[in-house]
Amino acid sequence: MFMFRARRYLEELERFAPEIVHACRAAMAGKKYDASFVRIDEQAFANCPSDSIDYALMEKTDAAAVVPMDCGWSDLGTWSALWDSGSRDASGNVTRGDVVVDDVTESYAWSSNRLVAMVGVKDLVVVETKDAVLVAGKGEVQRVKEIVARIKENGRNEYHNHREIYRPWGSYDSIDAGTRYQVKRITVRPGAKLSVQLHHHRAEHWIVVSGTARVTNDDKTYVLTENESTYIPIGCVHALENPGKIPLELIEVQSGAYLGEDDIVRFEDRYGRAWSVFPAIRRTFPGSKGRRSRRRDAPSAVRRNPTIHLSK
Repeated sequence: MFMFRARRYLEELERFAPEIVHACRAAMAGKKYDASFVRIDEQAFANCPSDSIDYALMEKTDAAAVVPMDCGWSDLGTWSALWDSGSRDASGNVTRGDVVVDDVTESYAWSSNRLVAMVGVKDLVVVETKDAVLVAGKGEVQRVKEIVARIKENGRNEYHNHREIYRPWGSYDSIDAGTRYQVKRITVRPGAKLSVQLHHHRAEHWIVVSGTARVTNDDKTYVLTENESTYIPIGCVHALENPGKIPLELIEVQSGAYLGEDDIVRFEDRYGRAWSVFPAIRRTFPGSKGRRSRRRDAPSAVRRNPTIHLSK
């Protein structure tokens, strides 16, 4: 555990790891504001060395003092550390979630989504999440960073995106995908609303599982409840809102030639994510102040003043 004033830390970091300081200052100098978020310069921050505070500073400084402390502290920095600190069964196993073991000893198993079954093994770590499954020897779990590096080198989507994505209005979980279709489970917090938007390449079907949905579908606004559904055509200006007191859960089925998250034109957003909404477009779409025109006017207006943003 390290304790210091921020100013003193920066002074020492300037002495022993100036490249870290310079990269971070450059990243902050290039920052941009996005509603309540501060987004630093990505490329500048990527140039920052990937060194721990121990290696970069604490092992080199002559201005530190060491004080003994006995409080049962653990960083829990690895999966094996969770085994060390966990409540073990008679065979020395620590399990969490939907886990079944038979003739297993001194192992750790974590299940967040699916059944994990282990038979006749020892000293293993098995971690199941929605994105991936890790299986490692208990003494080798720190090498997971080598697997992460390989995933990055192979250009796999798992390096950049989780299956479940959180947004200011709630979250969505990509539960299935195939050629020309994708299925998501969407959860919208009470009182929250997705942006007013349209897609050029995909249509969507929404099926309400629980809660209440207020749907904007071109010039129509209507309410859906459990077991009701609606269809959002390609090019339709639409929005989804939860006017209720409990979370809204629905299944969204997307279909079309292109299903990327960058196929979105956002016109209004209560979370400040529609950074470049042009007045000419505002007058064109429902939910905006001023004159509304028919939906067939939308594509031409968008071509004149495109505003493309990622995700919902």
